[in-house]
Amino acid sequence: MKKLNQFDNPLLTRASSIEIGKSLRKAHPLESHASMKHRPKGFSSILILEKSNEDRLAGLIPIRYGRMLASPFAYLRGSAALMADDLSRTPNSGIYVQACGDCHLLNFGAFATPERKLVFDINDFDETLPAPWEWDVKRLAASFVVSAQEYGIDNEIAKRVAKVCVRSYRENLRKYSKMSPLKLWYEQLDLSTFAKNAPTKKTRLYREQLIKRAETRVAEYLFPKITTEVDGKKRLIDQPPLMFHHDKDNFEELAKQTIQDYRKSLPDERRILMDRYQFEDVVLKVVGIGSVGTRCFVVLLMNPDGEPLLLQAKEARSSVLEPYAGKSQYEKHGQRVVVGQRITQSSSDIFLGWARGPEGKDLYVRQLRDMKVSFSFDEINPIRLENYAKYCGQALARSHAKSGNAAMISGYLGKSDAFDEAVSCFAMEYAKQNKRDYDALLDAVRDGEIKAISENNL
Repeated sequence: MKKLNQFDNPLLTRASSIEIGKSLRKAHPLESHASMKHRPKGFSSILILEKSNEDRLAGLIPIRYGRMLASPFAYLRGSAALMADDLSRTPNSGIYVQACGDCHLLNFGAFATPERKLVFDINDFDETLPAPWEWDVKRLAASFVVSAQEYGIDNEIAKRVAKVCVRSYRENLRKYSKMSPLKLWYEQLDLSTFAKNAPTKKTRLYREQLIKRAETRVAEYLFPKITTEVDGKKRLIDQPPLMFHHDKDNFEELAKQTIQDYRKSLPDERRILMDRYQFEDVVLKVVGIGSVGTRCFVVLLMNPDGEPLLLQAKEARSSVLEPYAGKSQYEKHGQRVVVGQRITQSSSDIFLGWARGPEGKDLYVRQLRDMKVSFSFDEINPIRLENYAKYCGQALARSHAKSGNAAMISGYLGKSDAFDEAVSCFAMEYAKQNKRDYDALLDAVRDGEIKAISENNL
């Protein structure tokens, strides 16, 4: 199928884009998105997980599996490569956007713009790549079903939450398709507006507390909690096995060289800002679920007055979508991540950049926890989950509209709820498949074929 990519032809009118989108329904009816094709004969979910471990730090792989076994939802988070394979066999319209690639509900959150305004958006781009827009929508909807089931919400409501998410995507995409490219580029989902428009007093107070918590997640607040003084120098505190100094293989010197290479990726004015700080310390860090075992380190830089800058450098590997959507145009995967993030996010970290380390590993760099917060799911209920599903659907629609042809996608989707219903059915089916895959990993660990370590036992 030919890729219908806005990057190739950005000057189509809205009207012609809508008509092209409508015409695509003949080849790929909206109802067809409810289906999942059977996996090929001899397919093994374990083999795909094992393949995704290639070139990870071997000692951390059991921690990755331990985190995935925490629940079926944790498994879904850690198995983006497996779902990418499954999604590649589902129908798609052929319209490409800058896809997130790992679009689940915990990869959305609040963070600060350079103007220090809190916005809600996608916040994980390790797997970003031009790919069919449907793949992000389906993974996001499935994540809501799996999460709802984990919290004891019955299947009828879980399916409704997924449908709410997809409807929000469709309706907001239509709204964004009518904006000028410039207005859309400036569009942001302001967290203060979410708080102001909360449906209940309790919800408004929760969102206001979230904003206050975000305001404390900056280097000045974090710095005293994760550093100590040794021989008159500030040092990051070891928190093994998840954050620790690594004294082997000339690690600190290699980290310094990587940061120097990263500096070259910054615009000139950001280099001037960064040059006000100097390298002080570095530690290895274990991150996420799907990313466990990849290289990641935290760098402490200080200015002459003892004021900190905390950066996180994270390994960028090939996207899980590449075997199915094609290779990235960027040779350096750190650049792929950074450019994808800049294309789709409403605003990005001023220190966002990339590097290729001395050992040939690609990384991307950003500030550590710069007013970044995720929504809490400690007191989950159907209404709260539905509200969150609406916001995630809206944020994904804004992201896809910014990078792709929103009018064409909107023309394909139409005004009915046919696609919403189809994808909610798909999400229910995929939740069953995800549980079967989770159980297969559990059996492999019990049989001694796979080693998993629970962090409670560390």
